[in-house]
Amino acid sequence: MFHPMRPEILFPLYAPITSLKGVGARVAPLLEKLAGPIVRDVLFLRPHSVIRREVATVSTATEGAVQIFEVEIDAYKRPRSPQQPWRVETYDGTGVLSLVFFGSFGGQLEAKHPVGAKRLVSGKVERFGLNLQIAHPDYFLPLDRAADIPLFEAVYPATAGLPARTVRKFAQEALSRAPHLPEWQDSAWLVQERFPSWIEALRAVHGPTSEADLSPLSPAARRLAYDELLAHQLAMAQRKAERRTEAAPAIGASELAARIAADLPYELTGAQQRALADIRRDLAAGERMSRLLQGDVGSGKTVVAMLAMADVSGGGQSALMAPTEILARQHYETISGPLSEHGVTVVLLTGRDKGAARAEKLRALALGAAQVAVGTHALFQDEVAFQNLQLAVIDEQHRFGVAERQRLQAKGAATHLIAMSATPIPRTLELTIYGDLDVSRIDEKPPGRTPVATRAVPMSRLAEVEARLRQVVTQGAQAFWICPLVSESELVDLKAAEKRAEELRAQLGPSVGLVHGKMSGPEKDAVMADFADGKIGVLVATTVVEVGVNVPNATIMVIEQAERFGLAQLHQLRGRVGRGSRESACVLLYDPPLSETAQKRLDILRRTDDGFLIAETDLELRGGGDALGLRQSGFPAYVFADPAAHRDLIAAAGDDARMIVGRDPDLTSERGRALQVLQELFDWRPASPLKDAG
Repeated sequence: MFHPMRPEILFPLYAPITSLKGVGARVAPLLEKLAGPIVRDVLFLRPHSVIRREVATVSTATEGAVQIFEVEIDAYKRPRSPQQPWRVETYDGTGVLSLVFFGSFGGQLEAKHPVGAKRLVSGKVERFGLNLQIAHPDYFLPLDRAADIPLFEAVYPATAGLPARTVRKFAQEALSRAPHLPEWQDSAWLVQERFPSWIEALRAVHGPTSEADLSPLSPAARRLAYDELLAHQLAMAQRKAERRTEAAPAIGASELAARIAADLPYELTGAQQRALADIRRDLAAGERMSRLLQGDVGSGKTVVAMLAMADVSGGGQSALMAPTEILARQHYETISGPLSEHGVTVVLLTGRDKGAARAEKLRALALGAAQVAVGTHALFQDEVAFQNLQLAVIDEQHRFGVAERQRLQAKGAATHLIAMSATPIPRTLELTIYGDLDVSRIDEKPPGRTPVATRAVPMSRLAEVEARLRQVVTQGAQAFWICPLVSESELVDLKAAEKRAEELRAQLGPSVGLVHGKMSGPEKDAVMADFADGKIGVLVATTVVEVGVNVPNATIMVIEQAERFGLAQLHQLRGRVGRGSRESACVLLYDPPLSETAQKRLDILRRTDDGFLIAETDLELRGGGDALGLRQSGFPAYVFADPAAHRDLIAAAGDDARMIVGRDPDLTSERGRALQVLQELFDWRPASPLKDAG
């Protein structure tokens, strides 16, 4: 798609931050860390609170409020020792107000503000004994500079060496440089939503006069969120349309896949059959497929992918890439049996393969003697060549960089893509993460799975939990024991996990293993392998338990301080047990008292094991912060859009983007040209390499 150079109207916003007054060599790196390298990034910084100042007298002053007084300077009181502050006594006709200054600069104050001078002073009013005082006033100025004291002052994020007030000055200057841009939003939608123009919205965000102005639900905040969502959705819709124009080999459903499915020891669930039908429709269409297969851990995504690979193996090859060696090995064990029994050769390629064995696998792929490759990122290395790669399947796709996914797909011509994810994303957010993919959901569990009995137990009953654990482990069951990894210092958490492992060894004997984030990959793999082989009875882990590790014998999951985990995370952890046919249990240990939100979280887990319902509830309960672990699951780094507060705008932006691409694919109409400015403004272009989903 042709994209012109950056529009000239945006040049002032793309100027480096050093073009702002007062941003020199010392300040630039600090401001860049806070906002980014260009003026636009400073313009997009938002205040997090607002200080309201009112004019008052000492007799009407309110403790704890930020107020402005007009005073006359009465006396200076020097400190008796360096630890004590300077006190400046002032009087405003109604009472005495003390100004308190710590540090050595009290002496300079007297020269600037001599006794008898009239001054404006503003700051937070406190009571000290019988008197009122202000410690380190925000403002201490001559009367003729009243205009310098804002009645409403937006408070910006700050960083060491760069106070909030200085950041505010830079943000105000960036705002003064913001140009009037052509309107890119649909006029009827603007009226319906009562949105201000782009520039008015920015002025409102930077000039709040109350807490309500800071809310993500204010018209200005919603307007900017919608702009950002539309820019992103438009880029994804364009990319999707572009991919559709790439011809790809048309592949039909095969007799071979039907035979493999008939030989499986179970029937596919309805959801698996629907997902397979979606994939087959795409494969037969002759256009490049980009489909996401989303389903809870254990919903049977790999089997659906395997049947698609069987369809391809008549004339082409498939590759299945997983983020870790353990997962790759597990996928290999799931699919190599059924495929090889029907004459399809599968090879496993990981970083461990060396020498002659590796060379043999590479030769089989290059000559087409092997039809399916399963592996880690070892698959996209340069020396791996396929005779005819037609389908790439990527598991937990958000854990691979874009470049890695593209390098695998580039090993074939117009390679079809199936991305698999076990992280349930609420339907309302699906578009923001997977807007350029078609989505199939597997929302049923295969039969034969026993539901996991979930209960919440206070930490005071820890001894009972340990005793019960000893009982089942002696009977040959296995258990996970998860310790949280969320305190300020990882080392503190690590110590807690090590201590818990030692304590459990004392209770249960030596078969207690430990994995944590500070271990190397091979170390972790070795412990996990021992656990999978049954050499370890209880595995203590910080939250690094590998997504997808299958230990059918593990029937107990204990999660310590469960109230510190997000809902989606708790659900993922619980999915590690109940893989076999034995009764399984999940114990949520918590420190009372629980907050209302934590209580609701633990309740919903007890009531349901539907990952999509849980993810949707998580979003509703989310009180800010990143409870969903959205960043990990590939949620874009939006500036203005908030996934919980702006859910309704996400769907609207998706519809708008599809309509625009349908009517004006090259953005040549008047609105189209304005939309090109919008995409440049937010840096969401179809070709943005950093923001591609494959």
